[in-house]
Amino acid sequence: MEPWDVAVVGLGPVGGVLATLLGGRGHRVVVLERHEAPYPLPRAVHFDGEVARILQSCGLGDDLAEISEPADVYEWRSGTGAVLLRFGGRPIGPSGWPDTNMFGQPALEARIEAAARRHPNVEIRRGVSVAGLADEDGGVVLTVESTTGGDRDQLRARYVVGCDGANSTVRELIGTPVTDLGFFYDWLIVDVVLHEPRVFDPTNLQVCDPTRPTTVVSGGPGRRRWEFMRLPDETVEDLDDAAKAWSLLEAWDVTPETATLERHAVYRFHARWADRWRRGHVLLAGDAAHLMPPFAGQGMCSGLRDAANLAWKLDLVLRGRSPDALLDAYELEREQNVRAVIDFSMSLGKVICVTDEAEAAERDALFATPDGPELQPVPPLPGITTGIVAAGDPLAGQLVVQGRVADGADPPPLLDDVVGAGWLLMTVDPTVVAAVPDDLRTWFEDEGGTLVLVDDAADVDGTYRDWFSANGVAAVVQRPDFAAFGSAAGPGEVVALIESLRAALRDPAHLLSPTPTGGPR
Repeated sequence: MEPWDVAVVGLGPVGGVLATLLGGRGHRVVVLERHEAPYPLPRAVHFDGEVARILQSCGLGDDLAEISEPADVYEWRSGTGAVLLRFGGRPIGPSGWPDTNMFGQPALEARIEAAARRHPNVEIRRGVSVAGLADEDGGVVLTVESTTGGDRDQLRARYVVGCDGANSTVRELIGTPVTDLGFFYDWLIVDVVLHEPRVFDPTNLQVCDPTRPTTVVSGGPGRRRWEFMRLPDETVEDLDDAAKAWSLLEAWDVTPETATLERHAVYRFHARWADRWRRGHVLLAGDAAHLMPPFAGQGMCSGLRDAANLAWKLDLVLRGRSPDALLDAYELEREQNVRAVIDFSMSLGKVICVTDEAEAAERDALFATPDGPELQPVPPLPGITTGIVAAGDPLAGQLVVQGRVADGADPPPLLDDVVGAGWLLMTVDPTVVAAVPDDLRTWFEDEGGTLVLVDDAADVDGTYRDWFSANGVAAVVQRPDFAAFGSAAGPGEVVALIESLRAALRDPAHLLSPTPTGGPR
């Protein structure tokens, strides 16, 4: 049997985006999903600007406004209503999208699946589960069976990626242990569809009330989500009840007359990660590799960053442009990022999940200010500090901006829609482009790279002029996942920058050491 390039196990957002990105690069991908139909109820409700950019790279940029709404303010209040913290999401962040976007997962998943199916080299098989994996002959033999009839079959793939969730079968089959930090709380998740439009101010609210810590956020257009923490004297059965959900919603003037209860379920929030994200030709991504408390809204976001990171590495390996060792950089780059985000999410949870009144009063006093808290920007996430990044470069691993560019269209498009989301050598200085010799230009283009000059005429909002000026560089090499590989202070350093990239992709082993490099993104 002819092997697939990649078998993706699981068709949630992570598996769907990975299949779409690989399919768009021309690889043969089979997606194996145990559910015969898409899951119809909401789960994740937030994605940030960088993840919006990843979805844009899947061809979904025009869809996002239909299925999501930006959230301008995220406010934390005490049980007495005093404002403790205020975070403000920028209308347009560095990725060209709002910092905070609230959405309904079924609508997003439907569009991701449609995007994957648009590639004729991507095949989606629903109603099948993976029963066995055997790493042999430079690939993997998968044993799959129907979830209804039990019929078994085998297929072969050069690589397998388990995107099959928290209870990952793939993780179990490759015997990867999990580090669990033992940080868990039970919360009742309640999703409603509003019968009439209603303004909630602020859009997203965290109520740090020791009598019942509560989260109130948008669930996307026309929807709202409440999350109620289980109290020490309650059982899960006490909380996981429709009547209980309605009784808790009464305080918010939400009743069966004003809303439809779409879902109620008690979830236990975890903080854990797989100790190994790769074993041979099998890799893990998304919830199969890590779980985190939802307080930073980064669970699904982290999984989609996994997909964007892994897609370009698999692409180079599958095309024979880089050795298999390049895939070792995937876990190295992503695990340190995920662990930092888990730590951040836990730190937020320790502030929120306080049910002792004296402890809550001490916490509230720490945040008290005479005039109330100032609006703070959404905190940046840590960048890539180790892996395929230029050692010693202060920009390496940081997110590169995306702005609008003039190309004759009205309105002006975002740059990625014009040049694609592959490797970019980007500059605002025409002499940089002239400094690249033909042999390096040819190599860079063969890797899927593009030389991009954004001059003043094209830079509609001055995004690139300001970014290059603020960072004191003349050029940057942007990876396909939008992180900077490295930068050059002037035209004379551009050749060395591209040559260092070529060396890294041809022989990545020398970069795969845990030496910190970059900063926040």
